[in-house]
Amino acid sequence: MDEVPRGVGRTALATAWIRARASRRPDRLFDDWLAQLFVDAAGDAVPVVPPDADDQLRMWARTLMTYLDVRTRFFDDELGAAVAAGCRQVVVLAAGLDTRAFRLPWPDGTLLFEVDRPDMLSFKERVLASTSFRPRCERHPVVADLTEDWVDRLLRAGLRPSLPTAWLAEGILVYLEAAQAERLLTNVTDLSAPSSRFALEDATGLSKELLDEVRRIPPMGEFADLWHGGLQGESAAWLGDHGWRGHETTFTRAADRLGRRPDQSMPVEGSFVTAQRTGPSEPAGVTRATAPRHAGATESNRLNGRRPTATTG
Repeated sequence: MDEVPRGVGRTALATAWIRARASRRPDRLFDDWLAQLFVDAAGDAVPVVPPDADDQLRMWARTLMTYLDVRTRFFDDELGAAVAAGCRQVVVLAAGLDTRAFRLPWPDGTLLFEVDRPDMLSFKERVLASTSFRPRCERHPVVADLTEDWVDRLLRAGLRPSLPTAWLAEGILVYLEAAQAERLLTNVTDLSAPSSRFALEDATGLSKELLDEVRRIPPMGEFADLWHGGLQGESAAWLGDHGWRGHETTFTRAADRLGRRPDQSMPVEGSFVTAQRTGPSEPAGVTRATAPRHAGATESNRLNGRRPTATTG
């Protein structure tokens, strides 16, 4: 077994296990044929649901699997829309075991940068080197810790800030402190030319009570201390106040569109934000979304900090 990532890196192993299972479904939303290779290489280090799991853990696991299936497909589609709109630079932040460089159809001339820590990329590159698969774009792994100085490394790898870039922050903000998350968004904004696109995952509802409950449920308990909440669901508002225009989609609404709503609600309110960098004279603002846990989504707007009367949709 290859030396495998630890800490936050183990969440990437768990996600690869879920993507491998999802790819075997006849009604799959995506096909990640490389995910099983990472799982096999990691062996017993993959945090999976044990065979003797109780009903509560199985319920949590099914809900999480559905969430990750929907999340993966949602961001697949968003990156496809970004390159269709003209972006030829793609940056996957905290890329983990993401395989979009290999499985998505990229236009000629697309550069894709995968930014992550050295232990993660070392493991990933060893597994990929053992296969005959080749990326469908010009792929650049960038070794960097997003809580430290990663901008210079990305620029040295070839990113050109003068050109539109498609950014993806999937499964990372919740593991950052608020100040770290804001610094990450600031760096992305500073590196983004007009017409750049930014897709990110946000969440709110990470209460101390919820974390205490999660700590009692193996194997999820080991990840509870890694969750810091990021901007606590306010990433969309931050982007709207800093020159981005777009919208926020609740997990519930995204799941409904894909026919994948889980049997029970998520314990945390997850949402997906997609935005475009505006030019100097263009209006900015991100349409906010809120969703009751057992009802349809309710949309409300927040433009440059102003929240009009919400409308139900």
